[in-house]
Amino acid sequence: MDTNASLRRIPSVDELLKSASAGAAIERFGRPAVTEALRAAVADLRNEVRKGRNLPARENIIAAALARLDAGDQSTLRPLFNLTGTVLHTNLGRALLAQAAIDAATAAMREAVSLEFALESGKRGERDDHVRALICELTGAEDATIVNNNAAAVLLVLNSLASGKEAIVSRGELIEIGGAFRMPDIMARAGVRLVEVGTTNRTHARDYSNAAGPDTGLILKVHTSNYRIEGFTKEVGARELAGIARKNGVPLVNDLGSGTLTDLTRFGIAHEPTVREAISEGADIVTFSGDKLLGGPQTGFIVGRKALIETINRNPMKRALRVDKIRLAALEATLRLYRDPDRLSERLPTMRLLTRSRGDIDAQAQRLAPAVEHALEGAFRVSIIACDSQIGSGALPLSTVPSAGLALIPIERSGRVLAELAAALRQLPVPVIGRIERGSLVLDLRCLEDEAGFVANFAGVIPHFKGGFDDEPS
Repeated sequence: MDTNASLRRIPSVDELLKSASAGAAIERFGRPAVTEALRAAVADLRNEVRKGRNLPARENIIAAALARLDAGDQSTLRPLFNLTGTVLHTNLGRALLAQAAIDAATAAMREAVSLEFALESGKRGERDDHVRALICELTGAEDATIVNNNAAAVLLVLNSLASGKEAIVSRGELIEIGGAFRMPDIMARAGVRLVEVGTTNRTHARDYSNAAGPDTGLILKVHTSNYRIEGFTKEVGARELAGIARKNGVPLVNDLGSGTLTDLTRFGIAHEPTVREAISEGADIVTFSGDKLLGGPQTGFIVGRKALIETINRNPMKRALRVDKIRLAALEATLRLYRDPDRLSERLPTMRLLTRSRGDIDAQAQRLAPAVEHALEGAFRVSIIACDSQIGSGALPLSTVPSAGLALIPIERSGRVLAELAAALRQLPVPVIGRIERGSLVLDLRCLEDEAGFVANFAGVIPHFKGGFDDEPS
């Protein structure tokens, strides 16, 4: 049959819409979306027929349209297996929430809640009141407020306490966080004039004292949580800085970045300054994150002296940076877990994953290796290897946690094969994200808890891998 005859036999969109399959699709996606998908499928088919393709059955045309609709209906915010070896991976959503936090957030989504309504008086309330006392109890601070992340917390503090004035900070603490956001840029946006003191590797107390003057609004200490300067170094501790700040009549703001409410050494992890320690060392204001080591939803904490917190809360920017009822509910539930630190590693996913023993993970690797090798159908050799997991999100950058994983090593050495396998893993129903290093694709198992789900999901990897990476599907 010639091409023109085939083109004339392609059913119209109106004809296709009358089919039972299209009717079922309309019930699911709505008529406008189905109509547009069928138009696109018919247009694609016309192009294929002109290239010599045989005319498919009518149901196949509708199936192509449904596949297009299914693909468009899938959320781009997809659950995945984080086997990168970074527990708090910024690009993968950082902390997993505890079940208590999930339940609280779900309840807040389903019901009207007393977000800014005081049940005792029947009058308007403050949303911070739901967590203020709890935060103060856990940190030892006089008062507390929260915003939507720690960068917002720093921005709000600087703008509230030192707008139009100078903020003194060590050159060795002018950090850059993910996405190329730099502390000097945040300070500029806050309306604060940056005064750098010391050098990259050494800053002395006299540097702060000499820089302080009538235009000084505050002294800022920034915890270098995502890097370390080693060797010939000197920094001024928070306790000494607090004395300098008091002598000059300005507040000391200590940005802890990641922040933790408990001493991590109790879990076998290197020490990270706690918020309570920062308060006891004399900081007037401490800022830190909620979705990193704390293990909760994305939030920024501002804790410290009551008078300063009241000033911060009067800033109109506070309303623009506030958290919603869902995050607030999840945060309150997460904070309550810290009242029972002995069970924190059982109930808080971040601590549970960070404290998994090397032996437990190694045993898991032994169980999974045969299934993974079988699924790869001889294209890769699977070896069990020792790994060093990172905490992530800028916390303890030089500290790692012993782990174990699977190294997928290609039988046929090729410059592209590892990248192609990584791409195939990303195409699985539940994407698997590992890392490529030293001629293998490594799957660090520290964060893998659903073994059965992983095995069932991984079984479908070869069709994606063999589906071709040079030839795009038509």
